[in-house]
Amino acid sequence: MFTPFAELDAVLRHHIETVRSVLGDNFVGGYLQGSFALGAGDAESDADFIVVTQSPPAGDGEARLRQLHQEIPGRPGIWNRNLEGSYADLECLRSLAGLGVPWLYVDRGHREMIRSDHDNTAHVRWILHHRGIRLAGPPIADLVDDVPEEAMRAEARTALPGTLDGIRSWANMDNAWTQRYIVQMYCRILFTLRTGKATSKRDALRWAGQALDPAWRPLLAQVADDRGTPWKPVDPPRPGSMDLASRFADYVESIASQG
Repeated sequence: MFTPFAELDAVLRHHIETVRSVLGDNFVGGYLQGSFALGAGDAESDADFIVVTQSPPAGDGEARLRQLHQEIPGRPGIWNRNLEGSYADLECLRSLAGLGVPWLYVDRGHREMIRSDHDNTAHVRWILHHRGIRLAGPPIADLVDDVPEEAMRAEARTALPGTLDGIRSWANMDNAWTQRYIVQMYCRILFTLRTGKATSKRDALRWAGQALDPAWRPLLAQVADDRGTPWKPVDPPRPGSMDLASRFADYVESIASQG
């Protein structure tokens, strides 16, 4: 078992077997990272995968991968609409020297692959090295170097000031999911800044409830209580909760700037 969900396990097995047949000798391994690797995956999570290759997919191999991902969201079952991941070449993935290089990437529920550095982060490398779930191939810790704590803190320190503006650029700010996402992301980034490690959004919320000013506990409890609410495109935030989320973002950025 890779996850608590038999249907997802079947989707992951089929996906990796298909990708292996597409890539041939260029295939190194397939791995699960993100919330499932961190032990916090649930029915509302996406399944974050990394496929490691000898060299970046190109030519016929890339074309066949693009065709595969065009088809996947139309297959039966919820998990085919919730696969998200990247194809990372071994040399680039190995160390932080490869940061910033765009990989072939597909977003959750999307059909079109793009080149993006979405998963090419110290955060993802830390999860893979420490908690990555092997779907196929050698142990992932043999392929990805450990990430120094200061590198994790530096990435979090850089990301934090632009987090809310970044979310505003793509998310619907009149949606309850967005309100929860803002609070969870700020908790997760602050956890990394304080500890030099990665954790799930769920566990970051729990940590923040103990580590931060108790005045924020009602907001953190509301987000924790609402985490299991399925996403709906017309689900508005609780009255006043989006303003609280924005104020929480300001609070986290303020205490982070003070060290």
